[in-house]
Amino acid sequence: MLTCAANSHSVYLVDPRNTCYMSNRDLKDLNTENEIDLTVKGRNSGQDISRPVWFVHEDDKLYLLPVQGSDTNWYRNVLRNPNVKISVQRQELSGKARTITDESKVKEIVEKFRSKYGNSDVQKYYSKFDVGIEFPLK
Repeated sequence: MLTCAANSHSVYLVDPRNTCYMSNRDLKDLNTENEIDLTVKGRNSGQDISRPVWFVHEDDKLYLLPVQGSDTNWYRNVLRNPNVKISVQRQELSGKARTITDESKVKEIVEKFRSKYGNSDVQKYYSKFDVGIEFPLK
């Protein structure tokens, strides 16, 4: 698997053999995906823990909504260590997640999720809407 890294100018893919750049088109292609793999460090085990999560891509950010809000284990792991990895389309990007607790901002994220996935699915799978995550892509 290729590993992405970010600097102030671009997001690029790095592997031992070559370097290539993720174009704006690649970022826009995220809009065709329904889930990404999120990897966090376990707050007790210290081990990498990966799980598929839904997301919304807007501008140069991904927004994540924990299914059980602040009670979600991966969210609690992010509180302890905000360094996470996301993987999509065989590309991986590491960075620092920013937790969102502001009620109005969380509501905006919930509305984005409802727009992308449908109100019935969001209501079906998500039980608590008190926090969100922002992940910068650049």
